[in-house]
Amino acid sequence: MGKSETPRKVKENEAMAFGKYFRTSPQKLNLIAQTIRGKNAGRALIDLEFSKRRIAQDVRKLLQSAIANAENNHGLDVDRLVISEATVGKTMMMKRFRARARGRAASIQKKISNMTIIVKETEEA
Repeated sequence: MGKSETPRKVKENEAMAFGKYFRTSPQKLNLIAQTIRGKNAGRALIDLEFSKRRIAQDVRKLLQSAIANAENNHGLDVDRLVISEATVGKTMMMKRFRARARGRAASIQKKISNMTIIVKETEEA
């Protein structure tokens, strides 16, 4: 007797990709997530390709992973994929210090983020 199958976290017409340890603050990463929410997957890839923000290239890789999961693991049509969710969360923080006057120190907190992208296959219009 084996273990029972783990239930899926997303619906049958959805696929997910999860990215860990993006080296930027959740606030900055959420600005990128807002630009792609609700868009067609192909259009979102183009927007991320030509974005001026540094973290946009990492988000583009994550979106490509979600599209590949949809196509290879779940058999969804790539041309009909829409980004249904793009959520950002915070994770650990690197703590550093900067030397200040009179032998004191000031703390620096370098924030790190996680991101989840869920793509959904839509019906033909």
